[in-house]
Amino acid sequence: MPKLRLPSVILILAFISSLTFANQADKEFPQIQVEVKQQVYPLEYANTFELRAQGLMHRENMCENCGMLFNFQQNKTAGMWMKNTLIPLDVAFIRQDGKITDIKAMQPHDLTNIGSSERVLYAWEMNQGWFAKNAIKVGDTVVIPLNHKP
Repeated sequence: MPKLRLPSVILILAFISSLTFANQADKEFPQIQVEVKQQVYPLEYANTFELRAQGLMHRENMCENCGMLFNFQQNKTAGMWMKNTLIPLDVAFIRQDGKITDIKAMQPHDLTNIGSSERVLYAWEMNQGWFAKNAIKVGDTVVIPLNHKP
């Protein structure tokens, strides 16, 4: 069996690593539209375990009105963290009836669990400050299409 030299091993490992990260970045998220205060917002939709785990990781930026809706598939006290997330975000936790229970700021790379104060079905992530800028607050109701509920 031929011996591999250290530079060759490093090159092979770097190549495999790049394929792994390319795979993660290339995941296609379905789209969903939500409505709050008579405004419709198109969002990426993380409705499977794999998509929820990927979330907004490894993104260097996000357009001003872009975001992601996470569907937990069942009501629970939810928690979010910012592992491998490069941009500051706000998260709104949303009950099954659409009521926003919390809006919390999250910092890049912070592994602290940011939790909901109540049992929720959804979490909606946007650029930090977006909810305040758009006058969306705790207690507001988000309309989520029925065909996207579990």
